[in-house]
Amino acid sequence: MRALTVSPGRKNSAKLEELPEPPVAEGAILARALALGICGTDHEILDGDYGWAPDGASRLILGHESLGLVEEAPAGSGFSPGDLIVGIVRRPDPVPCRACAIDEWDMCRNGLYTERGIKSRNGFCSEKFRIEPNFAVKIDPALGPLGVLLEPTSVVAKAWEQVMRAGSRAASWKPERVLVTGAGPVGLLAALLGAQRRLDVHVFDRHEDGPKPGIVRALGATYHAGDASALGRLAADIAPDIVIECTGASAVVIDVMNGIGAGGIVCLAGVSSGGRCIEIDMGALNRSLVLENEMVFGTVNANRRHYEAAATALAAADRAWLESLVSRRVPLSKWREALTRRPDDIKVVIDFTLEEEAHGGSH
Repeated sequence: MRALTVSPGRKNSAKLEELPEPPVAEGAILARALALGICGTDHEILDGDYGWAPDGASRLILGHESLGLVEEAPAGSGFSPGDLIVGIVRRPDPVPCRACAIDEWDMCRNGLYTERGIKSRNGFCSEKFRIEPNFAVKIDPALGPLGVLLEPTSVVAKAWEQVMRAGSRAASWKPERVLVTGAGPVGLLAALLGAQRRLDVHVFDRHEDGPKPGIVRALGATYHAGDASALGRLAADIAPDIVIECTGASAVVIDVMNGIGAGGIVCLAGVSSGGRCIEIDMGALNRSLVLENEMVFGTVNANRRHYEAAATALAAADRAWLESLVSRRVPLSKWREALTRRPDDIKVVIDFTLEEEAHGGSH
């Protein structure tokens, strides 16, 4: 089978190579890959900034946003040939820590977790993959190829779960307005889940044109564009009850913490690159957070219940709207095109079925 691999820590080390089919030790379910989403983490691994190969190996099969078609599944597993599945990315640490012991591996306390396509476990960018039944999620067949959006949606499903739990600290909390910063895939999916909760959704992004404004408006949400100074004014004007920050940009993080409304909650879902210093009046920020009962927290990854919540959200979403998030579908043989960023890209997908159509079957 063909697989896209990298040598973690080495920039531009990706290559498409022939590998044996995955061993049964990797999971009792055998799936044929249908699609794989590309995200910022993949680009960090390609740049040599992140990633770990499996123990005893020098290369890592890339990819964590999966979609596969079950070919083999054991009796009693809950899966059958023909099922569409997505693989859960993270695995609990072997100790296990207090969180991993109760299947909340997304909250791992000691950092010994592993992740498919990222940390010490091969990913899903191969023509076939195996997975354990406990770490596979069945999706609505009606979603078809859009099931590849499940993993990023699971991340925002967790963010929303934690926001609502945090808000319940006050019995009087009834959020009305949410501000999402960043109109990439995670930001747009966060906006979708806000719209499904019937909130007044506002999305801020630096791009004034391209596909993003129309995608946001199709949700019934309001799109805003501009620089960091425009964001500060916007946050002050609308005083959001909830902010879901998806850019990781330092200036944006500061602006949303300063602009949240009284009793509001800021969820940081974007990862900052670091290395940039910004002057800030920490005393004034502290005063505002304390005196106005505001909350700021970070979130990453997801566990099974978040994947299941994400599957429910995607099944309820408009299919045409979901399709608008997919900028390009690229066959595996043209993987370099999938990994080359373009200005209007939102979600780029390696589509294994395009390869089959071109060659009359998988290799």
